[in-house]
Amino acid sequence: MSFVELQDKLATFTALEQVFDYFEVEYDSKFLDEYRLPLLKRFNGYLLMQKPEDWFAARRVLRNAYCKIQRGRLDPATRSACRGCTSCIRR
Repeated sequence: MSFVELQDKLATFTALEQVFDYFEVEYDSKFLDEYRLPLLKRFNGYLLMQKPEDWFAARRVLRNAYCKIQRGRLDPATRSACRGCTSCIRR
């Protein structure tokens, strides 16, 4: 799947939840309701920068955007840096 085909597929979706379902990424609906616009902007920005060429790379882009927004919600004084643990959804 090329980047253009991926863009065409994403353009058919009417809700962000459909994008998560398509890429088989689990999500918290309350989180999406609260952070829908920042998450959508971050995801689109990452898509433009990385231009993923397949489903797996695009899925990674979505996971990275989701994780970035979630980590940004944590208190900067008490949060720890991402350690790349095996349970991280970005893997």
